[in-house]
Amino acid sequence: MAEKLTNEQIIDTLKQMSALELKALVDDVCKEFGVTAAAPTAAAAPAEEEGPAKKGPTEVSLFLKGLGSASKVAVIKAVQTITGLGLMDAKKLVDSAPVAVKEKISPVEAEAYKKTLTDVGADAEVK
Repeated sequence: MAEKLTNEQIIDTLKQMSALELKALVDDVCKEFGVTAAAPTAAAAPAEEEGPAKKGPTEVSLFLKGLGSASKVAVIKAVQTITGLGLMDAKKLVDSAPVAVKEKISPVEAEAYKKTLTDVGADAEVK
């Protein structure tokens, strides 16, 4: 009887395969076992029929209200990371607080950015 491969051995083998080889493997596995690799879409339909979900705002804005107890340099670096601005533009933005740092972003993204700013000691708000 042939030795059974471990999951690690299978994964290592898969890592060495090209995208075309992986596609051919998936096709062969689907054919052999009579399954499809497509994600089930019918399972998502009942979730919509359950009734109205809690609806909150889909877009919010993140505002820098002030430096708080923060180091100005740390806030500038955080704003630079969040906005993708250059160092001088990020400094100008921080100097003009209270100001919108990012507008029309998802609430989840806004909360993550707010946490970044509050972690460095800045005073931030999501509206």
